[in-house]
Amino acid sequence: FLVAKGRTEEARALAERYDVEVPAAKTGGAGDRWTNLANLFRGKEWIQTLLYWVASFGGLLLVYGVATWLPTLMRAEGYELGSALSFVVVFNLGGIVGMLVAGRAADRFGAPRISALWFALTAAGVFLLSVHMPMTVTMIVVFLTGVFLNSAQTMIYATVSIRSDADSRATAVGWTSGMGRFGAVFGPWLGGQLLASGNGDWGFTAFAVAGLSSMVFIGIAALRSSRREPAGSERELVAAH
Repeated sequence: FLVAKGRTEEARALAERYDVEVPAAKTGGAGDRWTNLANLFRGKEWIQTLLYWVASFGGLLLVYGVATWLPTLMRAEGYELGSALSFVVVFNLGGIVGMLVAGRAADRFGAPRISALWFALTAAGVFLLSVHMPMTVTMIVVFLTGVFLNSAQTMIYATVSIRSDADSRATAVGWTSGMGRFGAVFGPWLGGQLLASGNGDWGFTAFAVAGLSSMVFIGIAALRSSRREPAGSERELVAAH
């Protein structure tokens, strides 16, 4: 990006900081926003792009759906109001820890693997919340679900960044995040509709299915792009971001 904008000195300083090569400047310069978007669909790139988009949609559906309706759904499972509100605090504390853990894990095992695994664990945790368990066990499950849920979505952005070419990286990450925002709207709506129709007991199951779908989509996308990974180690790219 810096090279395309002619900010070569900044590009060189950043490259030295992370011990990577400065890419050669292209004569055509950076394209406009619509050209850059169209490049995400050239050839068979459209498959990869759509996989990232639907994975992000499901991820943010899960994040905002669970965060919005967790107290209400927990009360529907028979917990007291005070306990249900405490679950929100524990859930968000888990999210903070999750970001730190996921970053380290991605450095070692790769963001695509961590994203897929985290979504699988999130789905399992969300589904378990539909079962009335002892309070201590429930608190542990809520905390672990928070650990995996928030960072699973973040690892989608890291995966898109790693698997995209330098010319399309910013556009790919931006549009993946933007399409995920539709899920951020749909998740709270879905939870509300289930509760309003008297099917609140299906809320956790529906959100668990969203987690599984994101796991499948990000896993397929990672497998498809593994043969054409950009130059530079994944660890360096994740650390840089």
